[in-house]
Amino acid sequence: MKTVCIGFLIAIAAITPARSAEPAAKPNILWFVVDDMSANFSCYGEKTIQTPHVDRLAREGIRFTRAFTTAPVCSPCRSAMITGMYQTSIGAQHHRSGRGALKIHLPEGVTPIPALFQKAGYYTCIGNGLPAGSVGKKGKRGGAGLGKTDYNFEWDASIYDSSDWSGRKPEQPFFMQVQLAGGKLRGGNDENAKSLLARAQREFGSSTDPESVTLPPYCPRDPVLLRDWAAYLDAVRFTDQHVGEVIARLEREGLLDQTLIIFMTDHGISHARGKQFLYDEGTHIPIVVRGPGIARGQVRDDLIEHIDMAATSLAAAGISIPSSMQGRDLFAKDDRPRDAVFAARDRCDETVERIRSVRTDRFLYIRNFHPQRPHLQPNAYKDGKSVVQTLRSLHDAGKLDALSETLLFSPARPTEELYEWTTDRWQVRNLAADPAQRETLELLRTRLDRWMAQAKDHEPESAAMYDSDMAAYLGKGNPAIEKNIELMKQWAKEKK
Repeated sequence: MKTVCIGFLIAIAAITPARSAEPAAKPNILWFVVDDMSANFSCYGEKTIQTPHVDRLAREGIRFTRAFTTAPVCSPCRSAMITGMYQTSIGAQHHRSGRGALKIHLPEGVTPIPALFQKAGYYTCIGNGLPAGSVGKKGKRGGAGLGKTDYNFEWDASIYDSSDWSGRKPEQPFFMQVQLAGGKLRGGNDENAKSLLARAQREFGSSTDPESVTLPPYCPRDPVLLRDWAAYLDAVRFTDQHVGEVIARLEREGLLDQTLIIFMTDHGISHARGKQFLYDEGTHIPIVVRGPGIARGQVRDDLIEHIDMAATSLAAAGISIPSSMQGRDLFAKDDRPRDAVFAARDRCDETVERIRSVRTDRFLYIRNFHPQRPHLQPNAYKDGKSVVQTLRSLHDAGKLDALSETLLFSPARPTEELYEWTTDRWQVRNLAADPAQRETLELLRTRLDRWMAQAKDHEPESAAMYDSDMAAYLGKGNPAIEKNIELMKQWAKEKK
């Protein structure tokens, strides 16, 4: 811990002078937000591929090694990210909620930060970061041409001026979110994985060799799983390539040194224990910051949360941080490192769930509120993926080893899990029942309870709200979802 603290103080010392004087002009703020991707970049130690452009950002800025998302699935994470608030505090914790007749409104005093930037004179935009006219993704619940938003609460699309900064007035600073498909590039089935590998071969001159990848210890080295992971790594390469194109554009336009760049992903890799779950695979993310006043080539090992990017960005622009905001300015002179970070998993599409976690610099404590349900509950989204289908087939055929069976296919889960995450990379050794860790377990149990109370963690979703959101799934020709909805209701009656 002494090394961590010293490194933190050095980073703060390097940055403080840039914040102590009023800058000549307000910096541009640019976020890279990447879907479904863990810290599989070479600057984070990934050996199978090279990511020169994200590496450059790390070399010219600060790389955070212990950054975590507060929600391991898109819409709750993004609802938290854009407000600087825990999704559980603003009632936006259920994935794809507020889509039905019943809506979610932000609590009084909570404002999406693009609106705060706009009020301060910034031009706000969200797209793919390439020159105007390039084709970007169509916004979810946003205006046509906008990049991905996916917020669970009601919001006004006018908080974004455009999909690109090119429309701003001369010298007007901009707040830009570059939204990238990331891990979603590999699709959800084996044919999609093969297609991306072929694309990598064409465009890069090589693709990732499936036999070269390292899988989690609970995943068999099945060809489908190996190809999926190889395609995922090539998705990382394509992501890095896009980052490089945006950096090159900033350089061409003379904007790079006037722009604070934050590179991050929304949550980890979509996999059996990644996306949707609170292990490192689902919550550990890369965060790299480069720009005016940021020390070069620094590494910070203190615990941070992705909601800290909201406060950090506002502070860099000289905009007051709302007193109610739970995210922190990471470069404030009086900032003290967090001694714990928190995360929550709730309903994902039709699948009801409630999991909470607290993580310190050594231990990860997870509480399962539905321990009588299996880890891989029925979920049409995940069950449609070749990886999960393969795992289920191997399970049915009795071809999985004991670890895979225990972690993925036990009919029930422990109420509490405790891992020494710094030494147990994949969180496979649950220490909750270890008498030697009893004191740690009790301390973290209490710490989680306190956070849930302080953050005003909402109660489980009401039946009326569930029915409202499920209406969007019914009658769409997907019998698996409709079957799962009935199962969720049955389990609720059984208090399972």
